[in-house]
Amino acid sequence: MSENSTNFIKIPDREPPINSIGWLAWIRHNLFGSTTNTIITVLFFYFFYLYIPPFVDWAILNANISGSDRSVCDANKAGACWTFIKVRLDQLLFGLYFATNPEEIWRPIFVFALFGMLVVPLVIDSTPHKKWLLMILLTIYPVIFIAVVYGGVFGIPVSDTGQWGGLLLTFALAFVGIVLALPLGILLALGRRSEMPIVRALSITYIEFWRGTPLITILFMASVMLPLFFPSGVEFDKVVRAMIGITLFQSAYTAEAVRGGLQAIDKGQNEASMALGMGYWRRTMLIVLPQALKISIPSIVNTFIALFKDTSLVSIIGLLDLLKMSQNASRSLDWNGYDIEGYLFAGFVFWIFCFGMSSYSQKLEQKLDTDRRSE
Repeated sequence: MSENSTNFIKIPDREPPINSIGWLAWIRHNLFGSTTNTIITVLFFYFFYLYIPPFVDWAILNANISGSDRSVCDANKAGACWTFIKVRLDQLLFGLYFATNPEEIWRPIFVFALFGMLVVPLVIDSTPHKKWLLMILLTIYPVIFIAVVYGGVFGIPVSDTGQWGGLLLTFALAFVGIVLALPLGILLALGRRSEMPIVRALSITYIEFWRGTPLITILFMASVMLPLFFPSGVEFDKVVRAMIGITLFQSAYTAEAVRGGLQAIDKGQNEASMALGMGYWRRTMLIVLPQALKISIPSIVNTFIALFKDTSLVSIIGLLDLLKMSQNASRSLDWNGYDIEGYLFAGFVFWIFCFGMSSYSQKLEQKLDTDRRSE
């Protein structure tokens, strides 16, 4: 028999050893595979038993949700007072303006519903024309958001942005920061790797300056110092100033995430496209940048998640985001003392959005992983 003949011998399938697969084997291997794992597992279940059942009793079993004032919660202090969240839900979600003008509350509800109608089909694999849906989300949706929530067109009254707050303000700041920072960050990343010294120097200066400055300082400067650079009589809304500061800050971090993807591209890709006669912008847009963005998905989404959480810093300039609105509502005369419920509600909302972004990015990364699909 020749040496290569063994390559054509098919080894018969064998049944796996008993208990080598299944949940019992998984538990034994992952939870009790060593002395350290065993100790950690025992401690985990001990603390789980110590804290989780009381939390479930407080948050669910003995919780108060009926009524419309704190009298129900004061009568039963053994459980959480979700009545507070129910009564102040409009304020926590949409801010003071829409909470005090119930006839206008359809406006934020409409834009959130529209956002859900555009996002949900994007996560479904069988949805056709996803590119068009994404283009609508990134271009047309912001226009609809401004027209409906801010008003001033089609007979819709203008809303006071100073009274925006809650989830509406947090969502608006994060969405604008993400949509505007991504293309700006891509240009900065390309500029940092440019062969033109002036463009490269300006890009590096911009990126390092904004990355080296805390966001809280940028927000403060955008609120106080930015109006000084414009002629007298020209005023920017405080929310717009916060959006500008967040966009400038986020674009620097996005640029570094994209630059990491650009550096991971093999030089042969550029050389091959140049050999085919492609110009700089053509080979960048068609060959290099799609591969770089695919590689950079985890880093880019990580910066977006951090941005969504960092929007709580706008409270330093007097804007009432979701966290600050929860604090103020729980410290009012009517509901003073129910801070924990407010923090838990805000944390849960933050978790929903951040977990959704993380899950979608992982799904998108797996779908675009051509190396894994070719195996």
